[in-house]
Amino acid sequence: MTTNTHCGFIAILGRPNVGKSTLMNHLLGQKISITSRRPQTTRERIVGVKTDGNHQMIFLDTPGVYASNQSEMDRCLQKTAVKTIGMVDLIVFVVEANQWKPADQWILDHIKKSGFPVLLVINKIDKMEKKEDLLPFMEAMQERLEAVDMIPVSALKSLQLDALEASLKSRLPEHPFCFPEDQVTDRSDVFVMTETIREKVFRILGQELPYSTAVSIDKVEMVKKRRDIYATIWVEKDSQKAIVIGKKGAKIKNIGTQARADLETYFDGHVNLQLWVKVRRGWTKDPASLKEFGMSADDD
Repeated sequence: MTTNTHCGFIAILGRPNVGKSTLMNHLLGQKISITSRRPQTTRERIVGVKTDGNHQMIFLDTPGVYASNQSEMDRCLQKTAVKTIGMVDLIVFVVEANQWKPADQWILDHIKKSGFPVLLVINKIDKMEKKEDLLPFMEAMQERLEAVDMIPVSALKSLQLDALEASLKSRLPEHPFCFPEDQVTDRSDVFVMTETIREKVFRILGQELPYSTAVSIDKVEMVKKRRDIYATIWVEKDSQKAIVIGKKGAKIKNIGTQARADLETYFDGHVNLQLWVKVRRGWTKDPASLKEFGMSADDD
């Protein structure tokens, strides 16, 4: 007897820092999308794939979107997120428990125009000071959005994710699998290297550095069983370069050490990571540079 398969594309949308990437990583059971406490961490549409039995969920993690276009980079991030809405079977709209901001409304307005079914996820319930505030918040959300389901979760603590996954599976269309059953992302190894390094830049530098940093992989070589990775961290100013390097090279060394550890876990083997810091003035405002670093707003 042949079992019918169910497969669909699921967009994860929400304003910056509501936990979209953490949610996808925990649903996948593997780290694919980078995370930090700072907005703009995710800059591209990340594809994560989870196959369970006869169900395959293809998640599209999107950049956090803003209610205004303040820069060329913001415009690219917004366009990436909005374009994703038009290519899915289901939208997961992630909001923060007991929080509603203009950026949430901006996303909601675009979601309503799409006409696609929406599953509302209320994240970070573990951080609510008053648990009794959850029900009134859910009732207020019901008035704003006609969702196919509404599930409060804590992505970080993996609370209620089983219920969320069951709800998602029940709404997948009957369709052949789009990816091999053992594949978890469509992204290349080079992309994983780039994102891993960039995550450490965000986490280690915290508020010291603005968002004008990017990472490129210059060369990858296999030396016996060791993977040698040569990468460049790009900034816009000489003063930013000094921040990334740190006193006596302490910051860049820490970035490299933490990134190498994650990459060794990902590749299940030894990694030698060499990092350089270079200045490219005004790259966040230059469409050619944004395209080179994977943030073109004009790509299909």
